[in-house]
Amino acid sequence: MAGDMVVVRREGLYCVPGDFYIDPWRPVDRAVITHGHGDHARVGHGHYLAAAPGVGILKSRLGDITVQGLEYGDTVEHNGVRISLHPAGHVLGSAQVRMECGGEVWVASGDYKVEADATCAPFEPVRCHTFITESTFGLPIYRWEPQQQTFDDMNAWWRRNAEQGRASLMLSYAFGKAQRILSGLDPSIGPIVCHGAVEPLNRVYRAAGVALPPTRMVSEVDKADLKSAIIIAPPSAGGSPWVRRFGDFSDAFASGWMLLRGARRRRGVDRGFVLSDHADWPGLMAAIKGTGAERVVVTHGSIPIMVRWLCQNGYDAKGFDTEYGDDEAEEAAAAEGDAPGAPEPHPDAKRWVSPEKAEAARAAGTGDRPAGGEEEGDA
Repeated sequence: MAGDMVVVRREGLYCVPGDFYIDPWRPVDRAVITHGHGDHARVGHGHYLAAAPGVGILKSRLGDITVQGLEYGDTVEHNGVRISLHPAGHVLGSAQVRMECGGEVWVASGDYKVEADATCAPFEPVRCHTFITESTFGLPIYRWEPQQQTFDDMNAWWRRNAEQGRASLMLSYAFGKAQRILSGLDPSIGPIVCHGAVEPLNRVYRAAGVALPPTRMVSEVDKADLKSAIIIAPPSAGGSPWVRRFGDFSDAFASGWMLLRGARRRRGVDRGFVLSDHADWPGLMAAIKGTGAERVVVTHGSIPIMVRWLCQNGYDAKGFDTEYGDDEAEEAAAAEGDAPGAPEPHPDAKRWVSPEKAEAARAAGTGDRPAGGEEEGDA
């Protein structure tokens, strides 16, 4: 085919022959959504296509939308483009978008990680000619320990606190990270309590067949039992009046950015656990190699560094300027001085589209910048 299959428009990544968008940041008629984090899935689109396991998440977060669920590996055709969705290993329902037209294949990764976990389908390499990859942690310094080691460290921290009569407050993003942490906890240590922003998403995960340990709301736990509990809460709960009910507690934050001393220091928690739902540097390189692609397009993250490295290693590489967030964007900003080249958050990284404004903008063909929402995305 002549020209690129996918280009960047004001509304988002646009599949030219298919006349649809991938994770658009402004209202459009047809959107293919890679996953339910707020910088990739926004209200206001006319029609949504997403992986079937993620439909429940989209509905719980976006409300009354017109969404078509597609099983992993199944195909649909739109304007001569064959579309299929393949596991990205990021969060429940996350998908890579495979597009085939005229014998050429492009794949848009969305957000992904290559280490499998118990809460979502594992990443699947998809062969293609051109691979559009994220680069949230696209620097060689980012290398994750095996997740079981991190889970063991979390349980040891919780057990030690429980033995000392202190509650354990684990701050993590409500969608994806919280459920992954839950899957690695040892419920024999004590009660597991979830914030009101987390528990509804736990129910969606359980409905999708994901096994999570029993969890309770804080109102369902005796005050004495809270001293041995672990509380899973979103970052916004840290330092809020809500946490005062736990008395003496130790707090922690789970993120890939916790690898950086500055991020840990500025977050001001007792512990930082390095746990990310994005690929580290070796994971990014393995994923790119696994596609067999000769051409790579790098999006949100360390774009210049990755593009330069890929070009030096024989790839035809370039970057796309997008409006996706860094997932814990404030951590990236706080860590600026600690990792040369660490990505800066896009100013729109955490903005949300209100349903009314989005519908009006879509109908008018304008793209007013979205606004709202705090807890979108998850590194």
